[in-house]
Amino acid sequence: MFKRISLLWSLVRGDARLLWRALRHPQSPGWLKLGTLGVVLYVISPIDLIPDVIPVIGVLDDIVLVPLAIRFLLKRLPAQLRADLGAGPHAG
Repeated sequence: MFKRISLLWSLVRGDARLLWRALRHPQSPGWLKLGTLGVVLYVISPIDLIPDVIPVIGVLDDIVLVPLAIRFLLKRLPAQLRADLGAGPHAG
């Protein structure tokens, strides 16, 4: 479990930091908090699209889906919130 989380963190470090700052912002929308909760639950859940017991392919779904989900959330941030975070208009 820890190995899986550390691998994902190394892949999405910048986006995860931006997401964390967005969550802590006072104008953070409720859907962002729910979406982030969904991503976290997917990472820690023992139920995956492809079981982790299958070597390489089992972790591959996490390596692909989690960064895509984070980018999806970040791209839908309101423009004002993105500007406050310093992410620019084309963040992600």
